[in-house]
Amino acid sequence: MPNPAPTPSQKPHAWRFFRAGGFDQVKLETGADLLSLDQLDQKLWVALACPTAGIEFDPKTAALIDIDGDGRIRAAELIAAIRWAGSLLKNPDDLVAGRDGVALDAINDALPEGRQILGSARVILRQLGRADAQVITVADAEAATRSFANTVFNGDGIIIPESADDPGVRKVIGDAIATVGAVSDRSGKPGIDAAKLAEFFTELSRFEAWVAASEADAARILPLGPATAGALAALRAVQGKIDDYFGRCRLAAFEGRLAPLLNRTEEDYKGLLAKDLSLTAQEVAGFPLSRIVPGQPLDLLSGLNPAHAAAVAAFRDAAVVPLLGSRTVLTEEDWARLQDRLAPNAAWMASKPASRVESLGIARVREILGGDARSGIEALIARDRELEPEATGVAGVEKLVRLHRDLILLANNFVNFRDLYDGGSPAIFQSGTLYLDQRSCNLCITVVDPAKHAVMASLAGAYLAYVDCVRKATGQKLTVVAIFSQGDDENLMVGRNGVFYDRKGLDYDATITKIVANPISLRQAFWLPYKRFVRWVEEQIAKRAAEADAAASQKLTAAATSAAGKAATPGAAAPPPKVDVGTVAALGVAFGAIGGFFTAVATLGKDLWAQGAFAMVGAIVGVMALISGPSLVMTYIKLRKRNLGPILDANGWAVNAKARINVPFGTRLTAIAELPPGAARDLIDPFEETRRPWRLYLALVVVAVLGWQWSTDKLEPHLPDVLKHRYHFPKKDAGAKADLAKPETNSVPKAAAAP
Repeated sequence: MPNPAPTPSQKPHAWRFFRAGGFDQVKLETGADLLSLDQLDQKLWVALACPTAGIEFDPKTAALIDIDGDGRIRAAELIAAIRWAGSLLKNPDDLVAGRDGVALDAINDALPEGRQILGSARVILRQLGRADAQVITVADAEAATRSFANTVFNGDGIIIPESADDPGVRKVIGDAIATVGAVSDRSGKPGIDAAKLAEFFTELSRFEAWVAASEADAARILPLGPATAGALAALRAVQGKIDDYFGRCRLAAFEGRLAPLLNRTEEDYKGLLAKDLSLTAQEVAGFPLSRIVPGQPLDLLSGLNPAHAAAVAAFRDAAVVPLLGSRTVLTEEDWARLQDRLAPNAAWMASKPASRVESLGIARVREILGGDARSGIEALIARDRELEPEATGVAGVEKLVRLHRDLILLANNFVNFRDLYDGGSPAIFQSGTLYLDQRSCNLCITVVDPAKHAVMASLAGAYLAYVDCVRKATGQKLTVVAIFSQGDDENLMVGRNGVFYDRKGLDYDATITKIVANPISLRQAFWLPYKRFVRWVEEQIAKRAAEADAAASQKLTAAATSAAGKAATPGAAAPPPKVDVGTVAALGVAFGAIGGFFTAVATLGKDLWAQGAFAMVGAIVGVMALISGPSLVMTYIKLRKRNLGPILDANGWAVNAKARINVPFGTRLTAIAELPPGAARDLIDPFEETRRPWRLYLALVVVAVLGWQWSTDKLEPHLPDVLKHRYHFPKKDAGAKADLAKPETNSVPKAAAAP
């Protein structure tokens, strides 16, 4: 619930804030800051809930703070823990230090609970052989808790079999655990408490009363004694078929013409004769029990439906013979009398209470009820309860030393995200560092279900890689999501391997299994248009090469087929090769276009150079800005929107602020490989590819072609006016040199100047 406003008599606390991640976060510098968190508006908290699992925080401490045990720590639970720990310390500032170990003289013995915890702490230190110690640590408290929990009487009101010295009582405790279930003792062993003991004896009494009711009227309820249950079961197994048989016989006696139909038709049997019938003949289980004849009793030995013959034989042996005497047939009157004899037993069985103690047997049930085991167990539970104050004291000592050490750590990763932004200790949700593609990703978060996590985390706008981490030596496995915030994604793909180091320094084999792609950095955005252009050129070259290869293969096949045909026709002469005029023209146009492009670039460069080097540099920068500018702007906008909140929310957090991952912060979360300061580098690579001046050769060829094209006037239609033949001096016209200063006479196309 929201924090209440301070009362008029309560002086508002003076808070201090720091700004990080684009939002204001409260400073927790004193014990008063912590104790006043109930006054701080929760809209100013960075988080309002966090999970107890999947974070680098002591799980035992987290369980102590998680009052309702739902696996999440909420703001109210954190405030309650701070209040409790702060009230038991003389100086609440001790909570801010976060040290392992509470000084005995720092415990507030003015409170009854403080005196109890102080006394328990001294007893613990004395039992550990450190009676003179003035500080009790988490390790001391854990040792005492384990030692106390492993005793047979540990103050939790739960008795284990080892708690009883009497073998009979110990056996009854075991029977209760086996039938009605167990509760876990403080030591983790199965036992029973007062509630389980009462439940056990209640079921014993109900079961015994039910059995006693049958014994009180045994002649009617148990006509065959213990065998009555078997007789009733055998009757119920054939009851439906016998009722059906006598009903059909009465119907046949009423109307004789129905007898053939009541016995099933011939067509019904023809369908069976086409099959391989089994010995039990389950195919005829739905047919009548025996042949229907008006007024005829049921023959118990012969003429029975094979699907039910065994059940009828068991019914005869278990019920008919013991209750009616030896006989081979059963009349309808006998059938009714037999059901009446077993009806009381059926009613008694229907009243049977649901009881888990039936497996003990009535003899053992009566033995337990007739003994004094219950009073003995109740005495043991009372004896265990007497140690409850001591148990509470030991538990209180461990809770205090744990909160004394861990509360400030949780608060600085809950109320604010100081550990994430200050660059010191990693935040509790940072599980380790991933090394992959010459980068180290410091913001790695443990996830349980990557597919479910990615649905929410994709809204963060960050480049996410889900990585499976395995230590093959021990079989340890975990899955983390790593945030890449520097470099590019050219070498990031599903299946790439790296190494993950957890917070303890253990290394794992790491493999990318899923990627949520988003912009990574401005550097990537700057070069992206050029890389796309190069990729497009490569694709076009590959496409054209593939088409040329296919065309060449087709021509080669056609030539081979044609040569084979001509060889088969003697005297046929090959036609002379023809020059494809269209191809030549196309080549001319292509070379002309290339020449025009290079000439225009050269002219532009010459004009810019004539205006100065700064103009040339400015033009280059302007062109690059036109190419990379849109990509940079779009990426910058997206990078500013990166938010850590959805990534943590998908893991069970309730982040209450826009924890942005801007460009400067992102450069710290992902580090790129750099040579150390002062390192020397040998630039000679013995495996470097041999460089050939193919660019020079290509340039010379292009220049030669362009020169030939220009000298033969084939570039005239493609050249700008400034480059046309005003500077070209024909060899046969020596007087043309005099026209050099008259460009307007040469700027007219030849076709227009001709008479």
